[in-house]
Amino acid sequence: MEGSQPVGKIVHFFPKISVAVVELSAPLRTGERVRIEGAHTPAFEQPVDSMQVEHARIAEARPGQSVGMKVAQAVREGDVVLRV
Repeated sequence: MEGSQPVGKIVHFFPKISVAVVELSAPLRTGERVRIEGAHTPAFEQPVDSMQVEHARIAEARPGQSVGMKVAQAVREGDVVLRV
């Protein structure tokens, strides 16, 4: 999508709690909007309401970190996370 910057990819999904583990390739902050899309996942947008690392809430994450993020719908490993 035009104007979107890739920030990471989904490496795991916990369906019972609707949390995705995102391996970041760019910085990400709470409050930003992201778009998640994949080959078998319908694309959707959502705000980053909260992120966690090792069960501790963080406001900002750096490239190379893996963060837990609540997602609005089911995602799959390999889906791409884009900043919008």
